[in-house]
Amino acid sequence: MDFIGYADRGATLLNAPLSTSAELRSYLVDRAWLAEQVVDRDAQHLQKFQRELREVFEAGDAGDDVGVVQRINVLLAKHPVTPHIAGHDTETWHLHVSNRTASVAELLVAEVVMGLAFLVCNLGAGRLGVCQAAGCDDVFVDTSPNRSRRYSSERCSSRANVAAYRARQKVDASASGGDSA
Repeated sequence: MDFIGYADRGATLLNAPLSTSAELRSYLVDRAWLAEQVVDRDAQHLQKFQRELREVFEAGDAGDDVGVVQRINVLLAKHPVTPHIAGHDTETWHLHVSNRTASVAELLVAEVVMGLAFLVCNLGAGRLGVCQAAGCDDVFVDTSPNRSRRYSSERCSSRANVAAYRARQKVDASASGGDSA
Protein backbone atom coordinates (compact mmCIF):
# COMPACT_ATOMS: atom_id res chain seq x y z
CA MET A 1 0.00 0.00 0.00
CA ASP A 2 1.46 3.32 -1.09
CA PHE A 3 0.29 5.72 1.62
CA ILE A 4 2.16 8.70 0.16
CA GLY A 5 0.53 7.94 -3.20
CA TYR A 6 -2.85 7.87 -1.48
CA ALA A 7 -2.15 11.25 0.11
CA ASP A 8 -1.17 12.62 -3.28
CA ARG A 9 -4.35 11.10 -4.70
CA GLY A 10 -6.17 13.25 -2.14
CA ALA A 11 -4.74 16.36 -3.77
CA THR A 12 -5.73 15.21 -7.24
CA LEU A 13 -9.19 14.27 -5.97
CA LEU A 14 -9.63 17.73 -4.49
CA ASN A 15 -8.42 19.41 -7.67
CA ALA A 16 -10.68 17.35 -9.93
CA PRO A 17 -14.15 18.43 -11.06
CA LEU A 18 -16.48 15.74 -9.71
CA SER A 19 -19.98 17.13 -10.13
CA THR A 20 -21.17 14.19 -12.26
CA SER A 21 -20.54 10.48 -12.44
CA ALA A 22 -19.01 11.03 -15.89
CA GLU A 23 -16.42 13.41 -14.40
CA LEU A 24 -15.67 10.86 -11.68
CA ARG A 25 -15.18 8.15 -14.32
CA SER A 26 -12.83 10.50 -16.16
CA TYR A 27 -10.88 11.07 -12.94
CA LEU A 28 -10.56 7.29 -12.57
CA VAL A 29 -9.26 6.75 -16.11
CA ASP A 30 -6.15 5.00 -14.73
CA ARG A 31 -8.32 2.69 -12.62
CA ALA A 32 -10.76 1.29 -15.17
CA TRP A 33 -11.95 -1.49 -12.88
CA LEU A 34 -13.10 1.13 -10.39
CA ALA A 35 -14.49 3.56 -12.98
CA GLU A 36 -16.97 0.97 -14.24
CA GLN A 37 -18.47 0.70 -10.73
CA VAL A 38 -19.23 4.44 -10.39
CA VAL A 39 -22.81 5.48 -9.64
CA ASP A 40 -24.28 8.99 -9.33
CA ARG A 41 -24.27 8.75 -5.53
CA ASP A 42 -20.45 8.41 -5.57
CA ALA A 43 -19.96 11.80 -7.24
CA GLN A 44 -22.31 13.46 -4.75
CA HIS A 45 -20.52 11.85 -1.81
CA LEU A 46 -17.12 12.94 -3.10
CA GLN A 47 -18.23 16.54 -3.66
CA LYS A 48 -19.09 16.76 0.04
CA PHE A 49 -15.79 15.14 0.92
CA GLN A 50 -13.91 17.66 -1.24
CA ARG A 51 -15.23 20.50 0.95
CA GLU A 52 -14.02 18.73 4.11
CA LEU A 53 -10.69 17.85 2.53
CA ARG A 54 -9.95 21.42 1.42
CA GLU A 55 -9.87 22.49 5.08
CA VAL A 56 -7.05 20.00 5.74
CA PHE A 57 -4.87 21.35 2.92
CA GLU A 58 -5.60 24.98 3.84
CA ALA A 59 -4.60 24.33 7.45
CA GLY A 60 -1.39 22.67 6.24
CA ASP A 61 -0.63 25.59 3.95
CA ALA A 62 -1.18 28.01 6.85
CA GLY A 63 1.30 26.09 9.02
CA ASP A 64 -1.46 25.00 11.40
CA ASP A 65 -0.17 21.51 12.24
CA VAL A 66 -2.62 21.03 15.11
CA GLY A 67 -5.48 22.07 12.85
CA VAL A 68 -4.39 19.54 10.20
CA VAL A 69 -4.30 16.74 12.76
CA GLN A 70 -7.67 17.73 14.23
CA ARG A 71 -9.30 17.84 10.80
CA ILE A 72 -7.82 14.48 9.78
CA ASN A 73 -9.01 12.96 13.05
CA VAL A 74 -12.51 14.25 12.30
CA LEU A 75 -12.33 12.66 8.85
CA LEU A 76 -11.10 9.38 10.33
CA ALA A 77 -14.05 9.34 12.72
CA LYS A 78 -16.58 10.38 10.09
CA HIS A 79 -15.27 8.00 7.41
CA PRO A 80 -14.13 4.85 9.23
CA VAL A 81 -11.51 2.81 7.42
CA THR A 82 -11.79 -0.98 7.31
CA PRO A 83 -8.33 -2.24 6.35
CA HIS A 84 -7.67 -5.80 5.31
CA ILE A 85 -4.74 -7.84 4.10
CA ALA A 86 -4.85 -9.07 0.52
CA GLY A 87 -2.48 -10.86 -1.80
CA HIS A 88 -2.24 -13.04 -4.85
CA ASP A 89 -0.01 -15.58 -3.13
CA THR A 90 1.67 -15.96 0.26
CA GLU A 91 4.62 -13.81 -0.86
CA THR A 92 2.73 -10.66 -1.88
CA TRP A 93 0.63 -9.77 1.15
CA HIS A 94 -0.25 -6.10 1.28
CA LEU A 95 -2.73 -3.86 3.02
CA HIS A 96 -5.88 -2.46 1.45
CA VAL A 97 -7.84 0.27 3.20
CA SER A 98 -11.35 -0.84 2.39
CA ASN A 99 -13.20 -4.04 1.68
CA ARG A 100 -14.68 -5.19 -1.61
CA THR A 101 -18.21 -4.16 -0.62
CA ALA A 102 -17.29 -0.48 -0.26
CA SER A 103 -18.66 1.96 -2.80
CA VAL A 104 -16.27 3.77 -5.12
CA ALA A 105 -16.60 6.92 -3.01
CA GLU A 106 -16.00 5.03 0.24
CA LEU A 107 -12.89 3.40 -1.20
CA LEU A 108 -11.47 6.70 -2.45
CA VAL A 109 -12.22 8.48 0.83
CA ALA A 110 -10.59 5.66 2.83
CA GLU A 111 -7.46 5.79 0.67
CA VAL A 112 -7.17 9.56 0.99
CA VAL A 113 -7.81 9.74 4.74
CA MET A 114 -5.34 6.95 5.54
CA GLY A 115 -2.79 8.40 3.14
CA LEU A 116 -3.01 11.83 4.74
CA ALA A 117 -2.85 10.37 8.25
CA PHE A 118 0.28 8.39 7.32
CA LEU A 119 1.86 11.39 5.60
CA VAL A 120 1.28 13.71 8.56
CA CYS A 121 2.58 11.15 11.08
CA ASN A 122 5.70 10.34 9.07
CA LEU A 123 6.58 13.51 7.15
CA GLY A 124 4.66 16.27 8.94
CA ALA A 125 1.62 18.43 8.31
CA GLY A 126 3.73 21.02 6.51
CA ARG A 127 3.73 18.76 3.45
CA LEU A 128 0.23 19.92 2.48
CA GLY A 129 -0.08 23.09 0.46
CA VAL A 130 -2.19 25.34 -1.72
CA CYS A 131 -0.74 26.61 -4.99
CA GLN A 132 0.81 30.08 -4.71
CA ALA A 133 0.35 30.90 -8.40
CA ALA A 134 -2.00 33.79 -9.07
CA GLY A 135 -5.44 32.53 -10.04
CA CYS A 136 -4.85 28.92 -8.96
CA ASP A 137 -6.28 27.38 -5.81
CA ASP A 138 -5.29 23.76 -6.49
CA VAL A 139 -3.67 21.82 -3.66
CA PHE A 140 -0.60 19.56 -3.58
CA VAL A 141 1.40 17.18 -1.43
CA ASP A 142 5.03 18.29 -1.10
CA THR A 143 7.33 15.29 -1.19
CA SER A 144 10.43 17.32 -2.05
CA PRO A 145 13.42 16.63 0.22
CA ASN A 146 13.59 20.22 1.49
CA ARG A 147 9.85 21.04 1.62
CA SER A 148 10.26 23.68 -1.06
CA ARG A 149 7.25 23.07 -3.28
CA ARG A 150 5.03 26.13 -3.76
CA TYR A 151 3.00 25.30 -6.86
CA SER A 152 0.51 22.61 -7.77
CA SER A 153 2.03 21.94 -11.19
CA GLU A 154 4.97 22.68 -13.45
CA ARG A 155 2.65 24.90 -15.48
CA CYS A 156 1.88 27.10 -12.47
CA SER A 157 5.55 27.22 -11.52
CA SER A 158 6.57 28.26 -15.03
CA ARG A 159 3.89 30.95 -15.25
CA ALA A 160 4.92 32.37 -11.88
CA ASN A 161 8.60 32.36 -12.83
CA VAL A 162 7.91 34.08 -16.16
CA ALA A 163 5.74 36.70 -14.43
CA ALA A 164 8.47 37.34 -11.84
CA TYR A 165 11.10 37.62 -14.59
CA ARG A 166 8.98 40.11 -16.54
CA ALA A 167 8.36 42.15 -13.40
CA ARG A 168 12.12 42.30 -12.72
CA GLN A 169 12.80 43.30 -16.32
CA LYS A 170 10.22 46.09 -16.04
CA VAL A 171 11.81 47.36 -12.80
CA ASP A 172 15.29 47.20 -14.35
CA ALA A 173 14.07 49.09 -17.43
CA SER A 174 12.46 51.76 -15.25
CA ALA A 175 15.60 52.09 -13.14
CA SER A 176 17.83 52.53 -16.18
CA GLY A 177 15.64 55.24 -17.66
CA GLY A 178 13.68 53.19 -20.15
CA ASP A 179 14.54 51.21 -23.22
CA SER A 180 17.76 52.04 -25.04
CA ALA A 181 16.83 50.36 -28.32
